Amino acid sequence: MQNLIFTNDVMDAIGQIEAQGDHNLTVWIADENTARLITPAPPCLITIADGDSNKTLETVTRVWDEMEYMGVTRHSLVINLGGGMVTDLGGFAAATFKRGVRFINVPTTVLGAVDAAVGGKTGINYHTLKNEIGTFAPASDVIISTRFFDTLPMQEMKSGFAEVIKHAMLSDRDELLRLLDHDFNAPINHDALLERLRRSVQVKADIVARDPNEQGERKALNLGHTVGHAFESLAMRRDKPVPHGYAVAWGLVTEAVLSHMLLKFPSDDVHRLGYFVRDNYRDFPFTCDDYEDLLDLMRHDKKSRNGEIACTLLAAVGDYRIDQTVIDDEVSAALDILRDLLGV
Repeated sequence: MQNLIFTNDVMDAIGQIEAQGDHNLTVWIADENTARLITPAPPCLITIADGDSNKTLETVTRVWDEMEYMGVTRHSLVINLGGGMVTDLGGFAAATFKRGVRFINVPTTVLGAVDAAVGGKTGINYHTLKNEIGTFAPASDVIISTRFFDTLPMQEMKSGFAEVIKHAMLSDRDELLRLLDHDFNAPINHDALLERLRRSVQVKADIVARDPNEQGERKALNLGHTVGHAFESLAMRRDKPVPHGYAVAWGLVTEAVLSHMLLKFPSDDVHRLGYFVRDNYRDFPFTCDDYEDLLDLMRHDKKSRNGEIACTLLAAVGDYRIDQTVIDDEVSAALDILRDLLGV
């Protein structure tokens, strides 16, 4: 079970964790942008290039090399400070080095806080496929703070918010409706945002506690991701990557449409979600000519089996159904409706 710490005094929380263990060495892993936030700079800092396109075997190999050079052992502590790319890759590097080094995650983005840093999934991309190589290895502690968010680009705020919406779709219609009224131009209220993150993360944490290795219920957290990962991978193939949360937002709308088609998910909620995504997430330039590539990517998604496309769908907000098989014609029809809702 991960220890979740919600605080805006990050360094104090890290200091307490370091004091609790008999660690021979503490190593920080951060991307180039986040590394500038660590003052004073720690003596053992591994800096990696920013961006999901760098979440590769080549990058993790360099991290292993530096960990070897620094003398990291199974009694060391790794601190992953950054967005989801850092916690995914840094967690994978720590979990596999010496067969497992203790690590903690300190997410610096909304997306990292509510998704990548929590739940124990680590991994890297491979052959343009998202998180194709990885392992279940939970951080011992996750420190969630809003202190890094003031300098986040709006794109990063919106990207993380898509996962917050997903958690509300899995749990609480009233919360979902409040989220769909959110104004991204309003100043950040740190106390209110930290409480919102707490509620969102708890949805994921509760599901993960019941199914840590994704044998059943945890697949609910893949809502929006079968389609979303296909958009993300298609963008990578085009060498025009899109933020993870934007792809998830498009995936949430598509899978909400599929939910309406197959499970009678309320059409009013589909439209509310669709209009919010239309207004707040830039459109992805795709046409019906891209459907075959998207369908192929969905068939190769880790959630799909035997060449069939599998999604998590909803009969209603909070009423999720895992392992729902959908056929090509149904997905194509849902993509048509997505394009209509987004006006592309």
